[in-house]
Amino acid sequence: MAESAQVSSVDAIEAFRASLLIYLGKAKPALEQVSAEVLRTRVWVQNTQKAHWEHQLKLRRRKLEEARGELFNARLSQFNESTLLHTMAVQKAQRAVDEAEAKLVMLKKWNREMETRAEPLLKQLEQFHGYLTTELVKGAVQLAQIVKTLDAYTDTVPLGQGSSAGTAAMPSSVTTAEPGVAAKDPTP
Repeated sequence: MAESAQVSSVDAIEAFRASLLIYLGKAKPALEQVSAEVLRTRVWVQNTQKAHWEHQLKLRRRKLEEARGELFNARLSQFNESTLLHTMAVQKAQRAVDEAEAKLVMLKKWNREMETRAEPLLKQLEQFHGYLTTELVKGAVQLAQIVKTLDAYTDTVPLGQGSSAGTAAMPSSVTTAEPGVAAKDPTP
């Protein structure tokens, strides 16, 4: 008959299982936080910033039209000093409109780039999150079962005794007979 396993303690398995559960407890929220941050950034680029710069473009175009109207009126009145100031105001308003248009173009570019760069990483993140929530949880459950099984084994077989010595400590259903000799039924 085979020798018995020399299991003296299951503390290492229990410690590993405890560490695994702590890791799961920290990793899941971290992954969820990363996903939420990516979503928040996407909403910020696609909605918040886009709405802000569209509104700014509208306001700046309105100011540009007002500045052009004032320049036109100043040219009609033939005041050279005020024409120069109004021309500078039109140029300033035009630069502000150009800036808002450039920001909108940049937002469209960021939106496209974020989709192409973030999607593959988000898929990997979701796969890892799925692995954490299914496989590692199953592993922790299996480790608990292993600990129970090994505890039951160590309670059954006293330490330092193999399969041939100390059969009195084993349950009656586990006793073995010597080769060639019939086993006695220990029950009276």
